[in-house]
Amino acid sequence: MASGLSPAELRRLCRGGSFDGPTSGLATGYVQANMVILPEADAEAFAEYCASNPKPCPILERLAPGDPEPRKTAPGADVRTDLPRYRVFQDGRPIAEPADIQDLWRDDLVTFLLGCSFTAEEALAEAGLPLHHIEQTGFVPMYITSLATEPAGRFSGPLVVSMRPFTVAEAERAAEITRHYPIGHGAPIHMGDPAVIGIDDLDAPDYGQPVRMTADQTTVFWACGVTPQEAILRAKPELAISHAPGHMFVSDITARSTRV
Repeated sequence: MASGLSPAELRRLCRGGSFDGPTSGLATGYVQANMVILPEADAEAFAEYCASNPKPCPILERLAPGDPEPRKTAPGADVRTDLPRYRVFQDGRPIAEPADIQDLWRDDLVTFLLGCSFTAEEALAEAGLPLHHIEQTGFVPMYITSLATEPAGRFSGPLVVSMRPFTVAEAERAAEITRHYPIGHGAPIHMGDPAVIGIDDLDAPDYGQPVRMTADQTTVFWACGVTPQEAILRAKPELAISHAPGHMFVSDITARSTRV
């Protein structure tokens, strides 16, 4: 899959069923988004959860009930078909990972598009910083930590982080670059010993795939937009739909425009 695809081209491939893989490294230069879809009855509590946890859950756009078109971030797109793969929860249990969700759509469903760390990856690459997960598997490794998020209503749970390995000097540069992208989770939440944040085995990520490291590299962890999926497991809404981890919605917003 060529990295030079435009967001619209990538979404068209997803919609047509030609692409269902991870999106890291694709449509470079554009904001990628995590997604959560919930019944309207759960939407306000989830919005409060995001407001209380802006690091893992920065809101890009909230759609009106029943509206599948993200008019602010990608006019003409359709959240029911334009992601490579989805994750469906019933009463808090993941039950399927389909390539589209048209058959599940209802008039009361509210879509939240949340920021993603992939947004800052172009800036990291332009600075000459290696992105080993793209080189190796296309999947960033993601881990459930021992850090708790701030609860809101029925939503609560642990913070999930993504990890990218760098040398110490590279890690410091990566932290400085990413702090300018709050919609992409901003600066890292931790560098160094994974055990400090409750991660015991780097070779066994909870989501994604492991990344090989060299002896001179350290681990760098960013807050991750998969965090809401852990909250969904605990809140047990009767229906919830998210992106499959690593399979993001690619918007028409440029990453540079979100830099602060």
